[in-house]
Amino acid sequence: MIQGLYETHLFVENVERSIGFYKNILGLEQCYFEAERRAAFFWIGKPKEAMLGLWEKPKSDIDKRHFAFRCEAEFILEKSEAFLKSKNLTPYNFLKDGTEKPMVFAWMPAIAIYFNDPDGHYLEFISILEGEARPELGVISHEEWLKATQ
Repeated sequence: MIQGLYETHLFVENVERSIGFYKNILGLEQCYFEAERRAAFFWIGKPKEAMLGLWEKPKSDIDKRHFAFRCEAEFILEKSEAFLKSKNLTPYNFLKDGTEKPMVFAWMPAIAIYFNDPDGHYLEFISILEGEARPELGVISHEEWLKATQ
């Protein structure tokens, strides 16, 4: 029955600012803009496979949300930190080690890095890793993951 997630929507304070962020910073393809309703829509990945909707609302009506963009593991491991910093975004993780490097959610397993959009929504780049889940390891660095799975 359910085959995947097709779309998600966020409330944003300024739709033009958010269009700039999602289009020019993250490189998503804008597929529609509705000026009267103050809404913009973007394809995520290939056109017509997944969509993000942005709806302008007063700041008081905006709750912070989280969603993740599926990416290649190689990009997350080798390029995501530099990419985010080059766009003046601050990457973060849950490692509590003072670094900004990607982390592994061992229960999946997946490699991930977080950052925020202009409205403070929690965004993530994520990729499922090869191998069996190891939930007992918690959230660990990629180096720790490699050592634990060899």
